[in-house]
Amino acid sequence: MSDSGGPDVTQELRLPWDDDPEDLYEHAPCGYLTTLPDGTVVRVNETFLTWTGYARADLIGHKRFRDLLTPGDQIYHETHYAPLLVMQGEVHEIALEVVGADKRRLPTLVNSVLERGPTGTPRLIRTMLFNVTERRSYERELLAARRAAESSEQRVQVLQQIVADLAAAPTEAEVAEAVVRAPEPAFQATSTSIYLVDLERDELVAVASTDPTTGNWDDMPRSSTRAVAEVARRGDLHVIATLAEAEAHFPDLAESMRRSERGTVVLLPLTTGPADDHGAPSVLGVLAFSFRDERVLTDGELRVIRLLGQQAGQALDRARLYDDARRREDRASFLARTTRALDEEHRLLQRARRLVERVVAEIADWALVRLQVGPAGLVEHHGGPAPDPAQLEARTAEAVETAAPVFAVDGDGVGCTVLPLIVRGRVLGTLALRMVPDRRGAEAERLFLIDLADRAALACENARLYEQERAIARTLQRSLLAADVPGTDPRFVVETHYQAAAQDMEVGGDWYDAFLITANKLAVVVGDVVGRGIEAATTMGQLRSAIRALASAENGPARLLEGLDRFCDRVDSARMATLVYAEVDLLSSEMAFACAGHLPPLLHEPAGSPQYLLQARSAPLGSRAGDLRRVEHRMRLPAGSRLLLYTDGLIERRGRGIDRGFEILAREYARLRDAPLKGLTAGLADTLVGRDHGDDVCLLCLTLGTEERLERSIGADPLQIALLRADMRGWLAGHGVDPDCLNAVLLACSEAVANSIEHGYEDDPFGVVDVVATISSGTVEIRVTDRGRWRGPGSDVARGRGLQLIYESMDEVSFDRAGEGTTVIMRRHRGEQ
Repeated sequence: MSDSGGPDVTQELRLPWDDDPEDLYEHAPCGYLTTLPDGTVVRVNETFLTWTGYARADLIGHKRFRDLLTPGDQIYHETHYAPLLVMQGEVHEIALEVVGADKRRLPTLVNSVLERGPTGTPRLIRTMLFNVTERRSYERELLAARRAAESSEQRVQVLQQIVADLAAAPTEAEVAEAVVRAPEPAFQATSTSIYLVDLERDELVAVASTDPTTGNWDDMPRSSTRAVAEVARRGDLHVIATLAEAEAHFPDLAESMRRSERGTVVLLPLTTGPADDHGAPSVLGVLAFSFRDERVLTDGELRVIRLLGQQAGQALDRARLYDDARRREDRASFLARTTRALDEEHRLLQRARRLVERVVAEIADWALVRLQVGPAGLVEHHGGPAPDPAQLEARTAEAVETAAPVFAVDGDGVGCTVLPLIVRGRVLGTLALRMVPDRRGAEAERLFLIDLADRAALACENARLYEQERAIARTLQRSLLAADVPGTDPRFVVETHYQAAAQDMEVGGDWYDAFLITANKLAVVVGDVVGRGIEAATTMGQLRSAIRALASAENGPARLLEGLDRFCDRVDSARMATLVYAEVDLLSSEMAFACAGHLPPLLHEPAGSPQYLLQARSAPLGSRAGDLRRVEHRMRLPAGSRLLLYTDGLIERRGRGIDRGFEILAREYARLRDAPLKGLTAGLADTLVGRDHGDDVCLLCLTLGTEERLERSIGADPLQIALLRADMRGWLAGHGVDPDCLNAVLLACSEAVANSIEHGYEDDPFGVVDVVATISSGTVEIRVTDRGRWRGPGSDVARGRGLQLIYESMDEVSFDRAGEGTTVIMRRHRGEQ
């Protein structure tokens, strides 16, 4: 019986798989894999096979787990997944994409557990995979909704800020405008004027009036004998009830009342103290309003008038505080924006230029920076017109000598403030600027300018030190990059390219090298050191020297990497560096290579498409995690093969998957298969990276052996002829063509290509000229083909000025004009062999 008194139905429940655990394993709602420590699949459930479309026999004993991943995830498996699994014994929720039998990609979350034997050695790996296809879609929907909500919230915040700014917006002038209109409806006054106290100038400034034609409507010193100034000094309400009273106490006011036909005048100080405080309140201004006839104000009206003065004074105080805060905020914002703008420029000249441009744009009409750097110094100015040079020079010398600011004052003849730029007690230079006159005496402005000078000095000093370190690192790096790449052996050609990061960033650790281990064994390497600056350049040089020292005829790539791992124990800055290293036997054309955490080489054989060499991969140098064994791979390269080694700056981009970068590189490399080797690496970098890139780029292209048939296609650009000549010279020399025949063929080919470009593609900058060269035991044949439309007379003599040179250089010359364009066939007999 159950607790409720009914029959206990749980006794009758029987789960369908209780007696069949194998069915639970095979049809679980997730994929199960059991692999050996090297990743070889030894067991897989039916769920995984259904998801991927593989047959069980295709996987068990034939595939490793990493073989089922995309190329990018294979690298992630090597560099992150496998090391973490070895270190931790398990990994959880690793996002990987599995490639099915039909090449479709299945997004999964992977959990793996490494089981060890009694001795602690890895025995097998159990892996569970969850299909997250729908989760990915749901996450994308959530992200889209979140972005929409954030955008909406941001818009609301902007609106709220605008409302808040408007609520706090009343300025001193806006408060004065509101106050000056109060007496007329409140007390039926005839006219009203308001004066505000300027503490910096110690003046009363006429701000607003409903009838400026009445009274003495102008500014006055606070020490003036006029009635308004007297009330401002006393700080108490004064009512001049009659003209006679005005004549007795304020003659100037009596004259104004007589002229404007006013009977009573009220002079109300605008104070910040309470209404019943008879002490000495702070007076911020004076409100003067008058009546056409004589007016007797009641005690109630006087209390209201005093309250008006208090409220108006408090409003003015708040407005002034707000204005002061806003000015301070504007200055702080200007300093922050200027600091960020200077930080965006890394060079000293650009920082000085940016400084004067920003100063003139916002706070001055002319500015000049003078820095005491280098033999000639550095001077940058902006705005105009410039002040008198002699007077400015004298003020600059005073600022440098005293190491103190020299501020401009009214009537000084120069109107410029000169600020010394001081760093660590040393005057680096000066900043001179001319501001509007009403700012010259303000103490707040002086403090602001001193802060500006301090920030500018620090920014300029940082730029100077940066340039100094950058120059040292750049010099060191370029001196360490291989300058002695072998280039005279006809059995191979090496083309290299290094492009530093744009935007004047620090030099990085990308590098290449090529050298002969023996007379018949060539080594090539491309690597990337962690970090930037002098330390990275120094580490790069140490690694390069270590590789040359470890390379030998007996050691292969794997043993060399093992030696570099031991080298990292002594040179810690080399740890986690990546590189790809290859050795080529020039007699057998066999290549052995190994990758230590680096991007795979790209091989393009004479026939077929480019392919990435994904074999012989292991962790970066000095890695303490994962499988520490080093492996290598050997393969034979046919003559004419091109091998490209490169660093990650060539293909990695923010917002783009690495697989897409691999695809683009392979496509561009295939497109340039028939291009001359000379300039190939630079052309790849220019196409894939451009000149405005935030990372270093390093490439090395090795062409092995001499092609039996040279086929090249170049654009209709005369500059391409030099690249073609260099390529063809190496090809002819590799086939042992004698110097006389070689020079004659080069001359004739160059003239024929030049004629095709000049006459065949006269108006077509996108034309292509194809060049095919074949060689036999006795003859060299060159075919130059264009698809252009030749202009001018039909005679051969008119086909180009170099035609005579072609006839003189070659033994046989003929033209084929069948179809579109023209083909020039030229033959030259070889000399004695």
